[in-house]
Amino acid sequence: MRARRLTGSLAWLVVLTLTAAGCGLSGGSDDGGATAGGCKVDEGNVGSGKLTGDVKGKITFQTTNLKKDFGDFFNGVIKDFEKANPGASVKWIDDPGDSTFTQRTVADAQGCTMPDVINVDSPTATALTKAGYLLDVGVKDPEAAEPFVPAFWKSSTMKDSEGKSVHSVLPWYTGGILLTYNTDMLKKAGIDPAKPPKTIFGLFADYEKIAKTAKGKYYATMANPIWRIPADWDQMDIKTLSADGKSAVFADDPRTVQYVAWMAKLYKAGAMPKDSLSSSNDPSTPYSQGQVAYGSTNPSFVRFVKQNSPSVYAKTGVGQQPFDALGHTTGAPQYISVAATSKHAPTALAFAKFLTNAENQTAWCKDPNVVIFPTTTTSLDDPFFQNATGSDPFSQARKLVAEQLKTTTAYQTNLSPAVQKAIVSQVQLAMQGKKSPEQAVKDAQEKADDLLKQAG
Repeated sequence: MRARRLTGSLAWLVVLTLTAAGCGLSGGSDDGGATAGGCKVDEGNVGSGKLTGDVKGKITFQTTNLKKDFGDFFNGVIKDFEKANPGASVKWIDDPGDSTFTQRTVADAQGCTMPDVINVDSPTATALTKAGYLLDVGVKDPEAAEPFVPAFWKSSTMKDSEGKSVHSVLPWYTGGILLTYNTDMLKKAGIDPAKPPKTIFGLFADYEKIAKTAKGKYYATMANPIWRIPADWDQMDIKTLSADGKSAVFADDPRTVQYVAWMAKLYKAGAMPKDSLSSSNDPSTPYSQGQVAYGSTNPSFVRFVKQNSPSVYAKTGVGQQPFDALGHTTGAPQYISVAATSKHAPTALAFAKFLTNAENQTAWCKDPNVVIFPTTTTSLDDPFFQNATGSDPFSQARKLVAEQLKTTTAYQTNLSPAVQKAIVSQVQLAMQGKKSPEQAVKDAQEKADDLLKQAG
């Protein structure tokens, strides 16, 4: 149940992609000045060549809904940076992160007033990079990659206006992916909790075993495929979109029909509550109430269960999310980006690197009020993550995810809400027996293609 973690951040992706259609990066304009996304900028901010300049001047740093809970931490980071760089000052602003966040970010970018250093997710970074509003840190600082997990850095790229992959972001913090399950329910179905399946279809087979044992008294998982598509397909290495992102291609893979057939079979067999097919509820509450065998794949969910249902927590186990054909997990990190429009780009880049360095990432991820994981190699090697003691689920989850993140990638398929809904709706029809899996997949691809063409 992973796909839902993407949808909130995708809410305005289509709007962003269309409205942020700037002029890309340019070494010059009609009057001879350099531009980024249509805004006049310092020539050093664009084109090839390492960014140089003194670390001085006032910059603005924007986060999303972090000041209330982590004000002391970030104020401390800012104070340390300013102490190390006496000529620089950082103004911290905290966006509420509501449904208009992306619209306001786009408006700031188009008005050439975007914050110098800004926390962005993958969809927002993708669109801002394409429009030319973000600094290419991979070019402007060739050493920027050094602290980060190599696989994370390699996959943390966005396409520019010419379709070239560029490092316009620094990986910051991320969640993790794992299986959480009620060990008692698994054992009753003849499933060994210590041997999680290695494929998505293997997991589905376990769902079926639970349905046969539970006989409607409880269920394996929730039904709505919006939680799983396209995340499951990414893990299976099924290509949802073409390389340029302009067309849907998932119907070309025969495993997609097999996947939908499995979902229909499980729904009919009673592995999922019938009334959860169109429900937006995640499995947190029903799992905590002993109604489903498998919980959320988010590591923080384990803490939720511990706090809200100690009796279920005592039966909770954690295991590896199936790697399937992809061979490793995928992360959905938050990023730190630097505006190509910054008037003090050297200062902004220096602060972005300072914020995301191993020392500061480790310190924040150890905060007891947050359940996140760092993206630097040194941080993940810290005893806090590696030397988990005891057999409690939360300690084991922390260690498991930290080990996964050493080989993870940030690759994820970004779908607009409309395209995802078009695909999910067809799968739901197949699950209800109103269409064959073959027809549902065919229709889903056609509908997704139409929407992608309309978006350009």
